[in-house]
Amino acid sequence: QPQLVESGGGSVQAGGSLRLSCAASGVTFRMLQMGWFRQAPGKDREAVAVISVGGGDADYADSVKGRFTISRDDSKNTLYLQMSSLKPDDTAMYYCAAGLSALTLRPTDYSLWGQGTQVTVSA
Repeated sequence: QPQLVESGGGSVQAGGSLRLSCAASGVTFRMLQMGWFRQAPGKDREAVAVISVGGGDADYADSVKGRFTISRDDSKNTLYLQMSSLKPDDTAMYYCAAGLSALTLRPTDYSLWGQGTQVTVSA
């Protein structure tokens, strides 16, 4: 059964760092477009970062460029998000997602989603 499981969330102070992981199972991970998305209370789900099949290309939301880095390890079927210089505005539930489309920041282009991991950044 296809499944994505996120981990690594937590509570940090502004300026701190976290590394999120997303373990995939029941899918051919290396063939999937992967992405990180987030949703804060009362807000729409938004893209954070996406990475292409093979990991050769990535795209980021303007709000996280220069602070977050997405990567993948196809040998471990795992997606990562290294987050640095965290801000209170980064507080949200973070989800990983998989899809078959070309590199895209649109949540609707992703068909498999994890349950999410909470990130809370205090001022």
